[in-house]
Amino acid sequence: MTLAEVDIVLEDDRWSKVDIQGIGQKAVEAVLERLNIDPSDVEVSVLACDDARIAELNADFREKPTATNVLSWPAEELAADEDGGAPDLPVADVTGAMELGDIAISYDTCAAEAMSANKPMPDHVMHLMIHGTLHLLGYDHVRDQDATLMEGLEVEILENMGIDNPYRTTQAD
Repeated sequence: MTLAEVDIVLEDDRWSKVDIQGIGQKAVEAVLERLNIDPSDVEVSVLACDDARIAELNADFREKPTATNVLSWPAEELAADEDGGAPDLPVADVTGAMELGDIAISYDTCAAEAMSANKPMPDHVMHLMIHGTLHLLGYDHVRDQDATLMEGLEVEILENMGIDNPYRTTQAD
C-alpha cells in the first residue's frame, strides 16, 4: 500500500523528541483508512512550531492574536451543508495528487495541555493531528451535530490506536 505524503516543516526542534513525523504520518493514515480514502497521492503539510509562531498565524488568518494548539487550512471546501452531514470527499487534481491542505501545531500549547490533563504528550499530539486532518477533510465542530460527528470519529480512531477518549473527563465520585 502506498502511504500518504506527510511533509513536516520543523520550526521547533523540541518536536523531534515526540517523533512528530511518525505521529503525523500515523494520524493522517488512520483518518484516511477510517474514511476509506486511498492514501496514495494524498499530500498534507505540517508546520511543527511554537506558541509565538502559531499566535502569529492565528492573528493573520483568524484575527485571534493568541496561541492555540492546532490550526488547519483545507485545500478545498468540503464541509457538509447540513449540520451533522458527512463532508464531500476530496478530489484529485489533474496530476492525480490530492492535496488536503496544511496544519500548524504548537509545541508549547500541546505540552501544557498534555501536562494539565495528565496525558502522555504523544497521545495528545496524535489526537490533535487527527483533529487537524479531519478539519482538512471538511469536518468541523461549530454546529452541534457536526461536533458530535467529528468527536465521534476522533474517539473511534484513537481507540483503534489504543489511545483513551480525549473527551472523557475523570472525576471523583
